[in-house]
Parts: sequence; C-alpha cells; structure tokens
Amino acid sequence: MNLKEMIKEILPEVIELRRSFHMYPELGFQEYKTSEKIVSYLEKNGIEVRKNVAKTGVLGILRGKENGKTILFRADIDALPLEELNNVPYKSKHKGVMHACGHDGHTAILLGTVKILSKLRDQLKGNVKFAFQPAEELPPGGAELMIKEGILENPYVEKVYALHLWNLLPKGKIAIRKGVFCAQADAFTIKIKGKGGHGSAPHHTIDPVIVTVNMVQALQAIPSREIDPLTPFVLSVCKIQSGNTFNVIPEEAEIQGTVRSFDRKIAEKVRDRIKTISQKIGEAFGCKVDLEYQFGYPPGKNDDHEAEFVKNIAKEVIGEDNIEEMTPSMGGEDFSYFLEERPGAMFFLGSRNEEKGFIQPHHSAYFDFDEEAMAIGIEMFVRIALQNLI
Repeated sequence: MNLKEMIKEILPEVIELRRSFHMYPELGFQEYKTSEKIVSYLEKNGIEVRKNVAKTGVLGILRGKENGKTILFRADIDALPLEELNNVPYKSKHKGVMHACGHDGHTAILLGTVKILSKLRDQLKGNVKFAFQPAEELPPGGAELMIKEGILENPYVEKVYALHLWNLLPKGKIAIRKGVFCAQADAFTIKIKGKGGHGSAPHHTIDPVIVTVNMVQALQAIPSREIDPLTPFVLSVCKIQSGNTFNVIPEEAEIQGTVRSFDRKIAEKVRDRIKTISQKIGEAFGCKVDLEYQFGYPPGKNDDHEAEFVKNIAKEVIGEDNIEEMTPSMGGEDFSYFLEERPGAMFFLGSRNEEKGFIQPHHSAYFDFDEEAMAIGIEMFVRIALQNLI
C-alpha cells in the first residue's frame, strides 16, 4: 500500500478526531480534555508521552529503529472565545468557545501523522517529536513556555515544522515563503483618568472622552507620518470604553489596540511614541494617563533552506503548479519562537472550497474548512519526516 492509500484509509478517523475536537473546544491553558484525548491516542499508537508541558501541552516522541537526528512537528490545540454560528452536526457544544482558526484540524493532522509514522517506525533513522501546544491564541502563548520546559532537548531537535490551514487558499494548494511570513503582534492599553460630572456642566469636569478622541486621532499620525510608507506596519485602535449613561461625563476611559510590524526596532520606536503622545495629550487636558504595552510574538521567519526543502516536498505531493508564494500576513503566530531556536518552516495549507461553502475567514463565527485538505497536510508531514530520517 502506497502512502496516499495509507492516508486515505485513515482519513475518516482523522475527520472524526477533528470533529470531536471541534465539538468540545477549550481556551488557552484550559485544554484539559483535549490533552487527555491526545495522550490517549499517542499511547494507543505506541508513542512515548510527556504530559502537562506548559500546563496543558503534550509532547510525543517516536523513536526510529536506528539512531539519527531528531525533528519536531508542532500543532496548536486551543480555541477562541467566540460563539459558533454554523449549523453543522459537529457544532461547538461549549457556549462562547469555538475552533475558528483551524487548530482542531492542525491537531487532527498531527495525530494522523503519528498514526502513519508509527507504522513506518522501522524505516526511520532518528526520532520524531510531536508537540501539541496550548494557548497560541492567548499571548504570551504556549510555545515559548514549552521551549523553556525543554521540549527541544533530550534528544536535541535539529529542525522544526508546522502548518496552518488557510481559507484564503483553495484546497489542493500550498503556500510558503522564505524569510518573514507573519508579523510581530503587540497589544497596548491606555487608561485615562479625568474628573467626572454632570453632562450639563462640562466646565466642572475633565472629560476623558474628549481626551480619548484626541488620542485616537493623534495615534494614527504614527503610521501615516512617522513610518516609511513602504514598510509594512499597522496600528489599530480596536476598543474604546467609557461611561455608562447619556448625562454623566465619566471619570475614566480606556483605549485598547494592536501594533503589527516585521521589525522589533520599529515596534520599540512605536511603543515610545504611543507613550509620549498619550502622556502629552493627557497633560494638555489635565488627565492622568497610564500606558501598558505588551510586546507580542516575534515575527515568523522561515529558514531559507528549510522553506525550499518543504517546497520541494510539496511538489511531490500536489505538483509544482499548485504551490504559491505566501504573501506575508500581519497576523501573529507563536511558532515564531520555535523558528528563533531552530531551522525550520511553516507552510500554509489550502482549505477553502467555494462549492462546499467553506469560504469564511479565520476567526469568523462561521469559519469551517474542507476536511479533505487534512490528507494533504498528513502527507506533507510524513514525507518531511521520511526525507529527513531515511
């Protein structure tokens, strides 16, 4: 039986796994039942298991028949705080929690890879680690913590790989690029304390709403006037909160937003500018201003050699005509921590199917994907392992 036939045979099981994860999603660092299911599956397939890595993560180790190098595959396992609006048999049963970014598929793909590679164990000269990582959606994330807890050591991991299901790309296609493929994703909160009072007597107050409006406008001058227009950069104010009723000028206001860039130095400069702008505007209006700025995941950067290696594997799996160069995304991805530690690559697996209605973007309450794409993901991972370890 050839590899495609082996994968076709287990695909119904992989789909069942994915739907089970989808029906019972769990938020970051709360993936207890998810982890239990992963551990059970790994043990059933003869894989060494390390539990409770980074609280709710799982590490599996498959040791080949002969000694050799060790590679690692990673899948993120957490869901999003989102109420699912799809009407499907496998709809989320956990209110307000949904797999809306494909992590259920990532987990199922990696478990399918485990199943195939466990059958091919005698062909392997080396080891494969399977990292089921918590909290990708919850900065500071689970990747850095798993690394700190030693998953890249004993045995020493030489290369790291991951995939992301991608509804912007049709099923049957793969996208990858050398170098930077996603942004550093930072978050900021500005708290403004004024002096509340009656809406009919604003002269007796220090209105934090007016201060907030001025700050939001001023912050938009950073991308438009201080950053090279040819440099990819985003500053978005995404939340403004103040007041409770129509006739009371509130005491406080709060602004939350995100900064996205491909360069840590730019992010540091912007953090300083947000601090200066917000404090000076606060001073001008007589308000107290506090800034909380959280540097997020570093930019995701594929190793050039490993990206080319994965591209060549993709040629075998889907043909050269179905490979695209990934357009860099302003989204964040904590697999970037793995890529800072070891050579490796993340590729993007097409999961869109307009005929079946799988067209909604990631993080939508209507997100879903073509499950047949998972067969391609499994074949990619298996071939990556075989070419590294045979």
